[in-house]
Amino acid sequence: MDTMSVDVAPARSAAFISGARESARDFLEGLVPAIASEAADTVVLVVSELVTNALRHGGGTCTLDLTAHPESIEVAVHDSSPQVPRMRTPDLNGGTGGFGWPMVNRLARASAVTRRAAGGKTVSALLTR
Repeated sequence: MDTMSVDVAPARSAAFISGARESARDFLEGLVPAIASEAADTVVLVVSELVTNALRHGGGTCTLDLTAHPESIEVAVHDSSPQVPRMRTPDLNGGTGGFGWPMVNRLARASAVTRRAAGGKTVSALLTR
């Protein structure tokens, strides 16, 4: 089983989100057997959404963990906020978001939010490899 962990800091959120996507791509490119490009794109999109949500709503820092299983890729983002993601109607006019969590749930085979004993939570998504 292949694993990777990346700490994502708050200094320049856009740069760190981009770095998380790049780290995910690097991780996926190193897998044997290789992952299909469409599946890799889906994993990178989910990484981007979960890291963005963690930085925006979860306390400003997070850790990204990727785990490759024989049939799936697990994306897990840990942050310090106990507040769980919620479904809401996407804002089509005001630009306040609402698209990410529903999209993650549509793309993933399964998703979960787990409270951490040390505080905060882990938001995870299991994607087809």
